[in-house]
Amino acid sequence: MSILLDTSAYSAMMRGHKEVTDRVRRAERVILSAVVAGELLLGFRLGARPKKNLAELEAFLDNPYVSLMPVTPTTADRFARIAAALRARGRPIPTNDIWIAAHAMETGAELLSFDAHFEAIDGLAWVALTPT
Repeated sequence: MSILLDTSAYSAMMRGHKEVTDRVRRAERVILSAVVAGELLLGFRLGARPKKNLAELEAFLDNPYVSLMPVTPTTADRFARIAAALRARGRPIPTNDIWIAAHAMETGAELLSFDAHFEAIDGLAWVALTPT
């Protein structure tokens, strides 16, 4: 099974959140969207420990079971389809989260997130994480 971590799930994993770390350990493949990487890098630049956080992210991405997913034409098409469907139903969600969902759907991965608005996306394999 492949999983895709959104920004909140990655951050929770780095803080040792048991549910997230257990799912990461059991996964055959862990995927990080380039969009998530961008959100993380922004947070690092605005935070108090940018070098430490960047080093941890680079070590995570160096793991052979972890893949960084670039935005592709297929991702863009999925993004457009998801965004149009949400707009037609009057259920907008943050734009970056639509890109992240598009990556999850493109890769066939389960998306791990604490954000309940992902339930609005038809066909998305979403794991609603429990805050601790």
